Amino acid sequence: MERLACVDVPALPLQITLRAHPDWRPHPVAVVAEDRPQSPILWVNGRARKSGVTPGMSYAPALALAPDLRAAPLEPARVAETVEALAARLRALAPGVEASSEEPGVFWADVSGLGRLYVSWDTWAEAVRADLAGAGVTAVVVVGFTRFGTYAVARIARGVRTFADPREERDAAGRIALARLGTVPPQALEALRQLGVRTVDALLRLPAAGLLERFGPELYRFHRLAAGDLWRPLQPQVPSDPVRRSMLLDAPERHTSGVLFLVKRLLHPMLTALASRGQALAALEVRLRPEGQPWRAEAVRPAAPTLDAAQVLDLVRLRLEGIGFAAGVVEIELEATGHPAAPEQIHLFTEHQQRDLAAGNRALARLRAELGDDAVVRAVPRGGHLPEARFGWERMERLQVARPHPVEEPALVRRVYARPQALPPAPRPNHDDGWLISGAGRGAVADQAGPYIFSGGWWVREVRRDYYFVETRRGEVLWVYYDRRRRGWYLHGRVE
Repeated sequence: MERLACVDVPALPLQITLRAHPDWRPHPVAVVAEDRPQSPILWVNGRARKSGVTPGMSYAPALALAPDLRAAPLEPARVAETVEALAARLRALAPGVEASSEEPGVFWADVSGLGRLYVSWDTWAEAVRADLAGAGVTAVVVVGFTRFGTYAVARIARGVRTFADPREERDAAGRIALARLGTVPPQALEALRQLGVRTVDALLRLPAAGLLERFGPELYRFHRLAAGDLWRPLQPQVPSDPVRRSMLLDAPERHTSGVLFLVKRLLHPMLTALASRGQALAALEVRLRPEGQPWRAEAVRPAAPTLDAAQVLDLVRLRLEGIGFAAGVVEIELEATGHPAAPEQIHLFTEHQQRDLAAGNRALARLRAELGDDAVVRAVPRGGHLPEARFGWERMERLQVARPHPVEEPALVRRVYARPQALPPAPRPNHDDGWLISGAGRGAVADQAGPYIFSGGWWVREVRRDYYFVETRRGEVLWVYYDRRRRGWYLHGRVE
């Protein structure tokens, strides 16, 4: 029979706060949403509760009830980081671990195959509690058979609890008071108390459809969970591989600025990969291999996990400037360590435009001031007949957001010269004898496509051209034509 365990770290945000402030333990302690007097209280310890402080109360009235109340806000990213660290520890003791997405500190673990590795389930559960105690948290471990049953018992239990069969677990969960679970809406809880419904078993005896009609979907969902109607298999989180990028250089790079530029090229896709996982960069290890030397590793760590490339690159620059390169770098490898990020941080990263139009417009203004207004222009289409007359140049005042049109197939970019450049004559029309179309720099012609005949202009001066696409041995694709009236070859552009 399959076995399932629930590991509950009660009031995890409160435990994190007490771990950060151990001197607060003798006092009433609360975790607040924000650092302001009217901020609502989210979690309280036993001393605060005895003083009348409860979750949902504002901090200022709570301070009147408990003058020695200690309170502090806790960032969601800190809670998420702790949850991930605890899940990693649990994975060493169970093959599959799922962290609750609704309650931080609640985990379920598949322990079906561990029966022969431990003397008893109590032994395994105590091993889990001891391991988590090493991380500074107190946990409750319940080994049973269902999600709801183990979770409900973990809410009221202390230490370790195991069940021998599903009926024993179901009976224990059915006797639990609804008020102890904390998942029933307060208004519904008070109405159910007036009806004499105080335990899980009493609630299950009520019709689910009636609960939906009278109390709404929240209590209806709780009823279905307790009845086992919303069963779903364990969904363990699989640890993701580290985000790595590497680059092998064609030539050694000896300058810090050059190495930093290459690091920048690798860093941006790494931040995108982290953001897709819901993470931010917590540390970056930069490994460099100078020519003829072993690898050298340097690590940088931002003050807080971030997806800001400029902030990370500034730290890398400071680290690289203190190294110095006696030999040129021939290989670079980056490895990023991520940690869970708040949804707002991920949203800002994904919505942020990589191109800063305001900064671009300021740069254009500087160019115009230094070189004149005609120094900044853009190409615009015109209704000319010849290729070189089908576009012109006009002054550009401001940059605009690009709005490219979607295409089914990738289009080649043809760079057209405003003035065609004269070329040396071809030895023969088929160009198969190593025609150096533009000197030895571009290499000889290796292949060609054409001719594509263009003619017109008879109303002013007749033009007839035979266009070709020619590929050189260097891999360039050039757009050339033979002008029949002038009896010469011209380079009109190139394909990129």
